[in-house]
Amino acid sequence: MYWIGFDIGSSSIKAALVNANNGKVKDIVQEPKKEMPIDSINIGWGEQNPELWWKYACLATQQLISKNSIDKSNIKGIGISYQMHGLVVVDKSLQVLRPSIIWCDSRAVDIGEQMFQSSGEQKCVDHLLNSPGNFTLSKLKWVKDNEPELYNKIHKFMLPGDFLAMKLTGACVTTPSGLSEGIMWDFKENQVANWLLEDVGIDPSLVPEIRPSFSEQGRVNKQGAEESGLPEGIPVMYRAGDQPNNALALNVVEPGQIAATGGTSGVVYAISGQKKTQEHTRINSFAHVNHTDDEPRIGKLLCINGTGIQYNWVRSEISNGLSYDTMNQQAESIPIGSDGLHILPFGNGAERMLNNINKGSRMLNINFNVHKAPHMYRAALEGIAFSFVYGMEILKNDGVDITSIKAGNDNLFRAGIFSKTIATLSNSQIDIVETTGAVGAARAAACAYGDFKNIGEATASDKIEQTYQPDASSEAYQEAYQAWKNNLNEYIDN
Repeated sequence: MYWIGFDIGSSSIKAALVNANNGKVKDIVQEPKKEMPIDSINIGWGEQNPELWWKYACLATQQLISKNSIDKSNIKGIGISYQMHGLVVVDKSLQVLRPSIIWCDSRAVDIGEQMFQSSGEQKCVDHLLNSPGNFTLSKLKWVKDNEPELYNKIHKFMLPGDFLAMKLTGACVTTPSGLSEGIMWDFKENQVANWLLEDVGIDPSLVPEIRPSFSEQGRVNKQGAEESGLPEGIPVMYRAGDQPNNALALNVVEPGQIAATGGTSGVVYAISGQKKTQEHTRINSFAHVNHTDDEPRIGKLLCINGTGIQYNWVRSEISNGLSYDTMNQQAESIPIGSDGLHILPFGNGAERMLNNINKGSRMLNINFNVHKAPHMYRAALEGIAFSFVYGMEILKNDGVDITSIKAGNDNLFRAGIFSKTIATLSNSQIDIVETTGAVGAARAAACAYGDFKNIGEATASDKIEQTYQPDASSEAYQEAYQAWKNNLNEYIDN
């Protein structure tokens, strides 16, 4: 028997088949092979047709079944992970009314700020743990203000994962975790923040029915079965946004644990047991997948825009296209601190953790008699690592007591300099684990059903690919980081 997990990205849909007995991965497929389009009819906009997600989820499902020659009746149920913060709206016949306004769309920034001011900054921080920002509710308010005739046709609004579940089951259902990522969950009252919806003229009846992240959230109906190739009647047992789900896939569920990713951008997602924040302008706080009112589990998300994209720029523009492995090896020949060369990796848009400063990257202290290409490689890796450590200091200031760090096996974390620098400066062991969001969603669904006692048991078959321990001698790292941070402070102040 198997569980199937979906991960709805903005570039593709991944589907994973996981063994119900031991949690081992049978297969993973991705559709389409090329990236899905993102429409941007105005600067700063980003939209996708939700029906594309459904189309490729169906293709991926059918491919998994045929490729592995399995009887579809052996699929027990479904878990869903999805791109966060998107908005999907449907009418009473559950037809999509407009393209989804997805996570990278920035049209509602000003609306979110107006909501923050009009509803009361301290009330928002105390109850929502966030400012409304450019998230799902702000996007819905934009639709109300700019497309009033369409808004009047809305029966329910949803997040991307809710939409996929609706296509499978015919039911409009969401979760507290999902509503918190849309900045609509009141942590003090443990319910939808109806006061905020009413403040901006949004009818609370547009909110879908609420179910826990780990629970039955509908069963595949006849139409969903015919279109997807899945058996009719199997349950959707789990859904979560991609960052909470990535943390769960790494078995990061308890206070002090951190899940880190180092792709085009970098994310540090830390678990806290406290329903409060003092860093709402630099990080976001969401209900983690295992959050309850009695045992709070708050996912504190810190994003760094200029991480992997910067190292890729160094590779393409400076290294003459060397492989990352070769760049990493050459960087190892350079001492800690890169002989004084420092890079601030903030050249990919406004950085929330720097209070939305957008002044570009900086390369400092270049000495033409000393610094060669390998210095650039090491300085880039150190600069990105230092930005992660700086972000962790923000998380510590917000009450996170870091106990462990887990990361996926991506390019940055495969670089020993990068991982060793973070491990040493944070004084935390880093475990590199090979897993994916789709696999995590499948395993979470199996846990919700009762096939595993907890996510730790479900992920027991995962191998730790590599472990980085803090260096016993940290003085050189500390000196290099402090010098880099002095440059950062000048960058922020000027």
